[in-house]
Amino acid sequence: MSNLITRRSLVAGAATGAGLLLSGCDKVIQNEGFRKLLYKEDEAHRALQRALSSNYSLAKEFAPSDMSPIFRANGSLNPGTAEYNGYVANNFADWRLRVDGAVNRPLNISMAQLKALPQRTQITRHDCVEGWSAIGKWHGPMLGTILKAADVRNTARHLVFHCADLYHGKNYYTSIDLFDGFHPQTILAWAMNDSPVTVAHGAPIRLRAERHLGYKQAKYVMRIEAVEKLEGIYGGNGGYWEDNVDYDTFAGI
Repeated sequence: MSNLITRRSLVAGAATGAGLLLSGCDKVIQNEGFRKLLYKEDEAHRALQRALSSNYSLAKEFAPSDMSPIFRANGSLNPGTAEYNGYVANNFADWRLRVDGAVNRPLNISMAQLKALPQRTQITRHDCVEGWSAIGKWHGPMLGTILKAADVRNTARHLVFHCADLYHGKNYYTSIDLFDGFHPQTILAWAMNDSPVTVAHGAPIRLRAERHLGYKQAKYVMRIEAVEKLEGIYGGNGGYWEDNVDYDTFAGI
């Protein structure tokens, strides 16, 4: 059994287990000792993955003939806020990607500037914890190029992606560490299957961190914040689902 299948099964099982806990055994998840155990296992998996791989080990890439005829759009399909609707109305001409936090050169990047950077194209498989997969083609600049331009400080350990979509009144967010931030397959995709990313799929840009499961592939990215630690960022666990359903902060495969 591949590492990918094993990881997907583990996380899917964790999601199912979380649902059971929330529906009938929520006292267990409220137990501080149990929660610490979950987070220790998350860190253990992260450490094991880092030990077994290098910065340059790649997720499998596929041929155009392997691309799925249908690539589901799930999660938020449209943020629907007045600000976001304004961006859509002018084709994101006024949109800017903010890069700040623990950086020496904060950036505000327009779509034109984003597209002028060196670009990468990759055909990869998206694996969702809901149990489905699809192969799609993604195109955009490597995140590492932008991080270098922002001059991320040595003290930074994580990158937090703040998004335009709302879940129960809260902005979606997720995070990855610097290891994955500089990985060559981590890109900010503005094109999908040779067309601009649609609203349903996360326009104007979507994070593609290809060694992670689907819930880390943030849509509607508005801001990237470099931070030393995740504590104090929203719920403090590294992502919307991590805060609310005890998904792993590290969703590496």
